[in-house]
Amino acid sequence: MLLERIQIVTVCTPALAATAEAYAQFLNYAVVERGHIPAELAAVWDAPQMAGRDFLLLQPASKADVYLRLISNAAIDGFAAMKTFGWNSNEILTQDPDAMAERLQSSPFRVIGPPANLSTSKDIRAMQAVGLAEEVIYLTRLPDSGEVAAHLGTAETMVDRTFIVVVGGPDMEAMRAFYRDVLGLPVSEPVGARIRVLSRAHGMSMETSHPLATARLPQHFLIEIDQYPDAATVRPHRQGELPPGMAMVAFTTPKLDALSDRLIADPAAIAAAPYAGRTTGVIRGAAGELIELLEQRP
Repeated sequence: MLLERIQIVTVCTPALAATAEAYAQFLNYAVVERGHIPAELAAVWDAPQMAGRDFLLLQPASKADVYLRLISNAAIDGFAAMKTFGWNSNEILTQDPDAMAERLQSSPFRVIGPPANLSTSKDIRAMQAVGLAEEVIYLTRLPDSGEVAAHLGTAETMVDRTFIVVVGGPDMEAMRAFYRDVLGLPVSEPVGARIRVLSRAHGMSMETSHPLATARLPQHFLIEIDQYPDAATVRPHRQGELPPGMAMVAFTTPKLDALSDRLIADPAAIAAAPYAGRTTGVIRGAAGELIELLEQRP
């Protein structure tokens, strides 16, 4: 497996301070680092216009080393949640999705999915909301025991870490092949699932079934692969910048060299947190999603 664990979810937002405040006040995330994107890191992303942009690095109350990175970037007209290909949803562990849904009613987050048991598993309960950057968050409670808990863990605080990231694209088989054949992950067969927030975003019946598969990381994390409706489009972005919303996900890898022929720019060792001198590079997935790879030290 060339992906080990999720390390950073990157969100580009036109309202940096307000977005950070929303995560701090309502999801109990704390700012642990702030600064400006180094030019050498922007070069690794093949996004030179991001150099010097203000960023904030946030960590959940549990102190898990799975971070949310917010980067200041101007809004793009027409961009909206779940309408474009790429990373769309950040699924976060919670102890009580019903209480969180009530809490978020008076927050900058827009609740788009009330608490409900998943159509694919009655033991899992989740709610969904959209943030100020049009990023979608799931707040999900997993069972305290059993196979799911053993692999993915459970929330140690009311709102804990990211455990699933969701990519949407036009071609299920191409996305499955990428995570299976290029990155070496076990990938499930697709199943039909009622993803009501996706159906609502596209004006479809709430009973519509969308193809869904998962790519399994070694422990505590999954990638969900959704086939998006025909009306979804390529995500717009300005030349030299990261895309808006949920822009990129960073994973640790045991062997960056194994993917050297797929890097979109030269890798580099980055001193800033949370890289701490690790070498990082970026590849692009089958749906256009940006995948940052942080090489783990032995």
